[in-house]
Amino acid sequence: MAALNQSERSSRVLLGARNALAVAGAVCVVALAHGQRAPVPAQRSITPAPAFAGRDLTTPPTTGWLTNGGDWYNRRYSPLTQINRDNVAGLKAVWRTRLNGSGMGPRYSGEAQPLVHDGVIYVVTGADDVSAISVDTGEILWTYAAKLDPSISVVCCGWTSRGVGLGDGRVYVGQLDGRLVALDQRSGAVLWSVQAEPWQDGFSITSAPLYFDGLVITGFAGAEFGIRGRVKAFDARRGSLVWTFYTIPGPGEVGHDTWPRDNDVWQHGGASVWQTPAVDPELGLLYFSTGNPGPDFNGAVRAGDNLFSASIVAVGAKDGKYRWHFQQVHHDIWDYDAPSPVVLFDIEIGGQARKALAQPSKTGWVYILDRVTGRPLVGIEEREVPQEPRQGTARTQPYPAGDAFVPQSMSIPPEGFRLVNQGRIFTPFWTEALVAKPGQGGGANWPPSSYDPRTGYLYVCASDRTGVFKGGDIDYEIPPDGERYLGGAFGAVPFGVTGIFAALDMRTNKLVWQQQWPERCYSGSVATAGGLVFVGRGDGRLTALDSMTGTLRWAFQTGAGVNAPASVFEHRGQQHVVVFSAGNAFAASPRGDSVWLFSLQGQLGPVEAAR
Repeated sequence: MAALNQSERSSRVLLGARNALAVAGAVCVVALAHGQRAPVPAQRSITPAPAFAGRDLTTPPTTGWLTNGGDWYNRRYSPLTQINRDNVAGLKAVWRTRLNGSGMGPRYSGEAQPLVHDGVIYVVTGADDVSAISVDTGEILWTYAAKLDPSISVVCCGWTSRGVGLGDGRVYVGQLDGRLVALDQRSGAVLWSVQAEPWQDGFSITSAPLYFDGLVITGFAGAEFGIRGRVKAFDARRGSLVWTFYTIPGPGEVGHDTWPRDNDVWQHGGASVWQTPAVDPELGLLYFSTGNPGPDFNGAVRAGDNLFSASIVAVGAKDGKYRWHFQQVHHDIWDYDAPSPVVLFDIEIGGQARKALAQPSKTGWVYILDRVTGRPLVGIEEREVPQEPRQGTARTQPYPAGDAFVPQSMSIPPEGFRLVNQGRIFTPFWTEALVAKPGQGGGANWPPSSYDPRTGYLYVCASDRTGVFKGGDIDYEIPPDGERYLGGAFGAVPFGVTGIFAALDMRTNKLVWQQQWPERCYSGSVATAGGLVFVGRGDGRLTALDSMTGTLRWAFQTGAGVNAPASVFEHRGQQHVVVFSAGNAFAASPRGDSVWLFSLQGQLGPVEAAR
């Protein structure tokens, strides 16, 4: 009985489990086959979440973690201080729960940030299977099995999900097969399921859906398969479509003139939305950043700036109508898209209170904007860049003031390559392979940043990697829907990838501190008022850094790559940290299927808990 074995393992590492079960009475545990759910233990029932609206989630979370970014601003910040830089060395495991092997195969990645509501944790695996877990006992209360078709062929970058949404008594999951599903929060039963977009046409959903004021909102991946990017909002109770915003504008829409008029490339223009948007309910605006244009490495067939690719976009949260945009890379041919979530915050700049937005990019810069207008808050200068006429390169590119958080050039060519323009960012290429920094796998990828409102520091998880760029074809033909649409090839030198974790002051966009890791940073972070930043490592450790200096204060070996952000919350008067430890295909980290819960009252260290 798989579930009973899991329960027994959890019970061995459960602080106070015997007392809790003695009070609760007997608990019936059954095998969790696909589609079956374990009954809720007698000591608690699941309380449905309310229909969040207005300003419900604009304050930092305390007793739960109710949306993917912690709040609607995506700050990933906890105001709790019980666990702090002075006592974090005493942090230990309370329990470890295994998810019955879900998402452990070589194709899967565990990137989901857990949600927490009223003593229950909700987490999704790379197979899109969702589990509800008791904070008190570590028991799996129910499991939803997505039963994905193994023949899905349009997943770009590993089979993964970055989390679920929560609101109005439902758990929302976006699936790799393009389906959006609403589950009953109390039982895991499917309440509705819609084919938001067909996977056969290149669409997939990797991000956590956002619940906001009766809507469930999701973007779509698929630029590498020739989609026209979009964000959609659905009625949270019925699953009916409310609005659609296309990230590649059509005829008569703002930005359509940045695509050629002599072909239909715009209909396959990409601009995926890889992450959960942020919301400012007071302004009524929804914010997200977009991916590369398509085809990725062939600018010859898409003359113009190619809006709204590689951009930050604001739309009406209730109607999906365009409000403003800022393009970070014009006519991108380097795959310098913006997959990391935007972060909203209020800050004083130049003695004036401003409503700000920041987005760390694969370019290696943070772009800081006024979220009311979309204009730069900290200077961004258009500078002329080298040209390759056959690629239709843009004459200028935006250069943010302040510091880059990863290197953007090199002084020594890798073996076998000729160094052009010192391998600087925005060095153009054609069909001869060329090296430059950041590479396609460098800068800030999907891992989310965290923001500390007390200090104004943004914490960025990134990688330093030398890219190999090759592409371009004047006679390129658009392939059928659902087939690769690159116009070149992804590449990198086979050595030298390292992680970069950095703190930047959002008043100046300058580095406060920065550190380099022997492996890529591929997790994301959460900051706390206790002076800590929790961030996972590919070698299996969950770590806590001093938020002011970057000094390592605590580390715990979980047994599998921690390539998902942790969540922080208070339960029964005690602060807890929960994280999904499952490994990652792209990071080549050890695989697992565990959810770990930590507190200062935990009694188990990494060796003891991993038995």
